[in-house]
Amino acid sequence: MIRFRFALCPLDEVSPWGGDRPTLHWFGLTEGWYWLEAGGRELLRRTRHPGPRPYVDYYLARLWEDVIALTPDVREPVPADLVSFVESRRGQWTRDPFEFEPEDHRTIGGEADRPDHPAVTAAIWHGEHHLDLGYLRNPPRLRFWRTVRDDRDEVTVDWRHEDDGEIGFTAGAEVRLRVPTTAYLDAVHTLDRELMDAMGQRVEELERRGGPSGVDLDLVALRREHEDRRHWLSRNLDRRPTTDWAAVRHGARLLLASPLP
Repeated sequence: MIRFRFALCPLDEVSPWGGDRPTLHWFGLTEGWYWLEAGGRELLRRTRHPGPRPYVDYYLARLWEDVIALTPDVREPVPADLVSFVESRRGQWTRDPFEFEPEDHRTIGGEADRPDHPAVTAAIWHGEHHLDLGYLRNPPRLRFWRTVRDDRDEVTVDWRHEDDGEIGFTAGAEVRLRVPTTAYLDAVHTLDRELMDAMGQRVEELERRGGPSGVDLDLVALRREHEDRRHWLSRNLDRRPTTDWAAVRHGARLLLASPLP
C-alpha cells in the first residue's frame, strides 16, 4: 500500500564531488532516483522528463535521512482535537505565527532559556510532519501524520504541488490518502533495509576493485560510515517526541481563529 522506491545510479556513472580534486563518499555514492508509491499512485514522478526514469534524481541518502528523522514525529498520534490543525495549510492560518513573538525573539526555536510563544510552538509541531524536499526545484509539500480512531490506526499522506510550467508531477495538485500505520512503518524499515543492502554491496565492490581512478575515496572511512549508518534507524526510533500539547492546542486556536474586525 505504501513503499519508498529507488534505483541507484550504476557505480561507474556516479558523479564525483569537487572540481580539481574530485572526491567520493558514502552520501555521494547514493546518487540515483526515488519516488513514493501510495494508494496506487506514484508520487514524485515527473511529468516532463525525457529519460527512462521520470523520478526525482538526487542522493538516496538525503531521502533516507529525512524519512527516518521524520518517523518518530509521524508515529506520535495526533489528538482528535488537533486533527483539523494538522490538516490545515499555512496559507489557511489567519496570522503568521512569528507575529506573536516579540521583535527580539523571532527566531526558529527561540532561545534556550526562553520558551516560544504557543503559536510558534504549534507551527513548529505542524512542520515536524513535513518531509523536507526543499533541495528540489519547485518542490512539492509532502506531509505525514498519524490518527487513531476507534479500530483505525492510520497515517495520512498529504501531497500538495503547484506546476510552474517547468516542474510538474503526475500526482497533480492535491492528493490525500490514508494507509495503515503498520504499512507506513514497514515502508520505512524496507527503505532502510534495501538501501543498506544496496550500499553494502557497493562498498564491498569498491573494497574489492578499488575506487575510481583519480578520485579521492577513503575506503576505510567508507566502511566505517556504512557500519554506523546501519544503526541510524534504530537509534532514531528510540527517540520519543516531548510535545507540549497544551502549548500546541493554545497556538493552534490562535492560528486558526478569525482575526478581530
